[in-house]
Amino acid sequence: MATTFLSTANSFLSSFTLSSSSSSSPSSSPTSLSSSPTLLSPQKPTPKKLLSICYPYTDSPPLSPFCTKRSLSISFIATFLFSLPGKECFHTASAAILEADDDEELLEKVKRDRKKRIERQGVINSSNQEKGYLQDLVYKLSKIGQAIENDDLSTASSVLGGSTGTDWVKKANVAFTKLSSSPEEKTEVETFNSSLASLISSVSQNDIESSKVHFVSSASAFEKWTTLTGLVEQLKGL
Repeated sequence: MATTFLSTANSFLSSFTLSSSSSSSPSSSPTSLSSSPTLLSPQKPTPKKLLSICYPYTDSPPLSPFCTKRSLSISFIATFLFSLPGKECFHTASAAILEADDDEELLEKVKRDRKKRIERQGVINSSNQEKGYLQDLVYKLSKIGQAIENDDLSTASSVLGGSTGTDWVKKANVAFTKLSSSPEEKTEVETFNSSLASLISSVSQNDIESSKVHFVSSASAFEKWTTLTGLVEQLKGL
């Protein structure tokens, strides 16, 4: 295959020389051509020279140590897309670079969220006393719910204590304050306390239907809060 390639290259160079000689001397005769054999016999290129023509120069300077994977990726995308014709390719290249930036921002967000989860879990693991307050709240709500379901408002009233200033309610709010960090969690705490106050009022007025509605509202708010904080699996009875 290499021999064929060299033979073809020699024929091409010989033809090119003949064509050049004919075009430069239109009035020359066959005799004059034969008298200048050097024009018909150009120096044959050596295989080494042909190889230097066929194989491009591949050496490249080393990458700068300041190049990052992200900068190389963006540079490659931009170079490829900007080389394509049309305005749409410009917009496509811009979109690709913006998408790379979005990916970087998303990665940073994932890292921040993971760090928050680890910090939150550390706070929960170290809050055994507060988890005890919340476990007592679960038991109290369970007793109140059973009493209301049986239309036994007197038992429900004795457990509730008649006001939101009872000891178990205060302790539950201590736990709420320490373990609530997001606006959503704080909103559920407010809903719980408001519904609990309405429940106490309904029970004291012997209003069974209203008591059921407010009990469901307070219990639902507490359950949502435990889900948001990640405590739902650590408290028994939920």
